[in-house]
Amino acid sequence: MIIVFDAHCLLCNAWVQFLLPRDRVGRIRFASMQGQTGQALLKQAGLQVNSLQTLLVVDGDRSWQHTAAIFRVLHALGWPWRLAWLAWLIPAPIRDPLYRLIARNRYRWFGRTEACLVPPTDKAARFLD
Repeated sequence: MIIVFDAHCLLCNAWVQFLLPRDRVGRIRFASMQGQTGQALLKQAGLQVNSLQTLLVVDGDRSWQHTAAIFRVLHALGWPWRLAWLAWLIPAPIRDPLYRLIARNRYRWFGRTEACLVPPTDKAARFLD
């Protein structure tokens, strides 16, 4: 499973920092949308970096965006994080616009950095570029 994230977004960086210690088996890998791998995965999914308002999760030949991507990631973490699937009961037309609102305002509300996330040495192999 690969998560394509915005390395300049402090909220996205916090999400990656949250996931690293909780993915004990190392199933999740990370690609920034500013890197070559991330851009190739975005292009493959039909997404453009300059107007991106979603997290992209790629697992094999399948990909997910918006809240479905978050649910997939939390599912991969195992229990108790799989309980997040209860939010699946909320229809996507309600969940996803709220997600996009946060994504559109992520820099304004959470901040932006020009420095890329430097992964811990023991987790660096999980970052694709």
